[in-house]
Amino acid sequence: MGLLKKKEKKTSSKMSARMAGGASGSQISSLRPRYVESLPPCTGNCPSGNDIRGWLTIISLREKLGLSLDEACEQAWRIEMETNPFPSVMGRVCPHPCETGCNRGQKDGPVGINSIERFIGDYALDHDLKVAPLDDEAPKDQKIAVVGAGPSGLSCAYQLARRGYKVTVFEGLPKPGGMLRYGIPVYRLPREILDGEIQRILDLGVELKCDTKIGKDVSFDDIRKDYDAIYVAIGAHQGKNMGIPGEEGPGIWTGTEFLNHANSGKKVEIGTNVVVIGGGDTAIDAARVSKRLIADSAAMASKLGAEVTILYRRTRAEMPAIDREIDEAIEEDVKIEYLAAPIEILRDDEGALKAMVVQRMELGEPDDSGRRRPVPIEGDTYELPLETMITAVSQKPDLAAMKSKELGDGWLNGDDWGFTGVDGIWTGGDNINLGIATTSIGQARKAADAIHAHLQGTDLPNEANGDMIRAEKLKVDWYEPIDRTQREVKSPEDRLAKPFDEVDLGVTDEDALIECTRCFSCGKCFGCENCWMYCQNNVFAKVTPATPGNFFSIKKMEVCDGCKKCWEECPCGYIVGE
Repeated sequence: MGLLKKKEKKTSSKMSARMAGGASGSQISSLRPRYVESLPPCTGNCPSGNDIRGWLTIISLREKLGLSLDEACEQAWRIEMETNPFPSVMGRVCPHPCETGCNRGQKDGPVGINSIERFIGDYALDHDLKVAPLDDEAPKDQKIAVVGAGPSGLSCAYQLARRGYKVTVFEGLPKPGGMLRYGIPVYRLPREILDGEIQRILDLGVELKCDTKIGKDVSFDDIRKDYDAIYVAIGAHQGKNMGIPGEEGPGIWTGTEFLNHANSGKKVEIGTNVVVIGGGDTAIDAARVSKRLIADSAAMASKLGAEVTILYRRTRAEMPAIDREIDEAIEEDVKIEYLAAPIEILRDDEGALKAMVVQRMELGEPDDSGRRRPVPIEGDTYELPLETMITAVSQKPDLAAMKSKELGDGWLNGDDWGFTGVDGIWTGGDNINLGIATTSIGQARKAADAIHAHLQGTDLPNEANGDMIRAEKLKVDWYEPIDRTQREVKSPEDRLAKPFDEVDLGVTDEDALIECTRCFSCGKCFGCENCWMYCQNNVFAKVTPATPGNFFSIKKMEVCDGCKKCWEECPCGYIVGE
């Protein structure tokens, strides 16, 4: 078990590619090997830019590198913390686009990167690991303001504090975390996990001012005067209404408003018939939280007909929510009616919700999103009883509340480095465009790089990572088959019996270590020894002590005769011929 698969050494015949006299040096082969590190698709598909291959292989190759398990886990965590200060959080809530392009998917399933990320993050919390300022960065006099303590704002503060800047984070809500705290339910993200990773950032000296609204408690103009740079990351906490008859009045919530109340511990009266509109993560979270509020009340749960229904105007195939979350909602008896949209809300004489009129839809031609547009089926409507409606159709930022003429009152725009075009102001996160938390974290890191370069008068860092290596450049069959480890998830009965306990239990420590060994180490040496074993002319030498990606050196290029065996037999595609 592991990355290495032993093979017998083979004796190759001379190939036509060899140049006459290659071994004697009279001529030089054009097929001599070179080491070329390539970008693995996991990192290429990670919006945070995490060195995923780096932290997977530091664990799987720990014995070759002379590391204990504890040393390897800590080093893996520190590699991830270079780009993402929330590994334990992201290991729970990220939809892991990194796994989508994983080359292991061409064999027996992509590596469970997200599960290992959670393992690494939890290890650090369990062992109280700390981060420190960067060794080569002295404390700096410049002050930086971060507006918003969500994943983007806190990540930017983290990256700048590591460089020695004085950072103050302003947050309008009572606690930090943004949508991680007020949007994601506790059964998906336990608050002690979120609090632990936030505290680690604050321990770097970041000053946090909660219950401080810019534009109300502090003016934006004052921040402009007092700080050398500003990073705006207020998110998009304003939900949108449907704009249909009967929507004004009691019993109607936006998805963000509902989740904010529920996640804040406020009392939420929803009755026993809840209808959620939308197909994204907010809609699924709102429906599952509603199910838990009903289950948590014995009086409500016992009522005949208590149910939660999601209406989505397209089909399951078009739903943007995380597939696993949809499946778990269905397991919890959340009903989903596809190709359906509300067109009117009906109320009784006292103004209470009674029912909604639902329009049946069919899919037409694709719209700007690339998904087929839902088209009403004329005359096909029905009534659906309800006591509460939650609209989770979209969100927007509330920039107007900041009362800044420079920022306006719509969405913010930033270049690839988050610069708004307004001197001294950078931005990132959902106030640019709705996205996932890992995208916000990646935007924050790049903005921090840009702010640092601006304040120090240096160039922006080079973001080039080389060409992405695909499965066709690997020897996929060389690697041993290892089944992908599955995360343990509580049964629906257990979930609703303790509705606010964590649902996804992750993988065991042992399984996480095994899962690390499934990484192909695409485009970087992992010490398989093939080049050293297959080379008849003794071109390669073992490196002692080995370091990540550096297990062999090319010591005698002059004796290479261009047989190509080294790069033909390199499973990870690290060796290429000239």
